[in-house]
Amino acid sequence: MYIPSHFKVTDEKIVYDIMKENSFATLCSQHNGMPFATHLPLILNKENTYLYGHFARSNPQWKDINNQTVLAIFHGPHCYISPSWYETKKAVPTWNYVTAHVYGEVELLGEDELMGSLHEMVLKYETPDSSYRLQDVDAEFLDGMSKGVQGFKIKINKIEGKAKLSQNHSLQRQELVIHQLEQIPNTDEQEIALLMKANIKK
Repeated sequence: MYIPSHFKVTDEKIVYDIMKENSFATLCSQHNGMPFATHLPLILNKENTYLYGHFARSNPQWKDINNQTVLAIFHGPHCYISPSWYETKKAVPTWNYVTAHVYGEVELLGEDELMGSLHEMVLKYETPDSSYRLQDVDAEFLDGMSKGVQGFKIKINKIEGKAKLSQNHSLQRQELVIHQLEQIPNTDEQEIALLMKANIKK
């Protein structure tokens, strides 16, 4: 990923947080000699060494992905930045965003490891007061459903983080952008405004 120095996230903890908070990722690999991508949740293990996920077995991407080096892209908040907010004619439109890229090698999982990763995924996404627990699902039904997916894990070899938050503009311009974003009720604009404010305070 192209990362100008002022947009580079150097704190690995922040990159891991991007991955955890935006875990519905895009997984890119080579399939039959062509780029192929699947959009799916990826769960980071506690040691920050592996990502876990699963494909539908009808998805051909898994059939030649074993031992491939792949790219997983985690998309954080993003939004349009209008030059009209700068109160100047010497500016062009841009886009502010946060993202993390992870490179690693894929290993396909057996049934036991797959079930463990599915339990972790349910725990992550269900609310603490949810009555749904994977271990309560009818065993025969769950066994049949699990045969329709192929689990995998990615051994993390390299991570990159990028936070493009108008750092290449003056403090005054950044404050103007924050003010405008705070007037927009959309979630992404609100999140980018918060991130920009936190970045200014560093």
